Amino acid sequence: MAEPAEVVALPAPIDTLLAAAVARRFYLEQRSKVEIAKEFGISRFKVARLLDAAVAHEIVRIDITVPAEIDVPLGRALTERFGLRHGIVVDLARVEGGTASPADRRRSDRWLGTAAARLLSEIAEEGDVLGLDGSHVADALSEAVTRLPPCDVVQLTGVHGRDLAHDSAIAAVRRTAAAGGGGAFPLHAPFLLPDAVTAAVLRSQPATAETLDRFGLVTKAVVGVGAWDAPHSPVYGALSERERETLREAGACAEVAGHLLDAAGRMLPTELNARTIAVSAAELRGVTELIGVTTGGRGTGAARAALRSGLLTGVVTDATTARHLLRHDDPGDTARTAASPRSTEQGQR
Repeated sequence: MAEPAEVVALPAPIDTLLAAAVARRFYLEQRSKVEIAKEFGISRFKVARLLDAAVAHEIVRIDITVPAEIDVPLGRALTERFGLRHGIVVDLARVEGGTASPADRRRSDRWLGTAAARLLSEIAEEGDVLGLDGSHVADALSEAVTRLPPCDVVQLTGVHGRDLAHDSAIAAVRRTAAAGGGGAFPLHAPFLLPDAVTAAVLRSQPATAETLDRFGLVTKAVVGVGAWDAPHSPVYGALSERERETLREAGACAEVAGHLLDAAGRMLPTELNARTIAVSAAELRGVTELIGVTTGGRGTGAARAALRSGLLTGVVTDATTARHLLRHDDPGDTARTAASPRSTEQGQR
């Protein structure tokens, strides 16, 4: 008959020492409860109670050193509210604080990228063609992913920096492809060109064209979702003040893979599209699984716009953003409880 599972009181020093000895064998030496019981001549049930007591009386202290964890209920609420297939919410309470510094944002992007890597590993299948944009979270994903089935990996947006050979976006594509032993198709070309003619010439180059031809084959992709007018936005940083003002007047508030969205989630057609080397809006809509990962923008406007666009089938975000997205008191929020257009299209196929 099993002994009751009450926590053992530790009134005497010998009991404390016994609990410490049992805890050391279990937690540090990886011994089983049966082995420990045999050594000390006690039942395995008493071993279990001593282990509970060791924690309760702080003989053993358990610290979770990772400053983030997955909030499953919030993720489920996001999928139901916005008609998504995947909703991953990372609770960054121990990372976040007051005003986020650039270092804080980088750490947040790192944890969000790690969560996106986990999701991609779960949904990727052999023969998929995976797409990554040039965002910080895509870079973080590539460093965190450890296992993928054999898949080709395609870079969806050109390089934002000056080093066309060693940019982080190119490195991210290669690392991710290596995780599954698939082919890597980077873009050794700038994201934004001075004019449409120069962009057209670069698109015709054999190495660039080889990657561009694979855009229509991408089946699953991960892209960053950020505020287009944030200082770290590649589009915003490349524009003149006159071009920025024109886009502000058009209602631009979010950026996804180089495309701008207004608050209602509508893509804004601009002359920028002719000057960029990036996946097209039509090609983005053709991706079976498009996962958006929120980045260090201001507020939740960008994430809300991306969710309204119908582009995304999944989202990875932080708990603070998720709670704001789920509130019904946003004046511009039309509470979406039905499936997104993308979910409906997939269901009809």
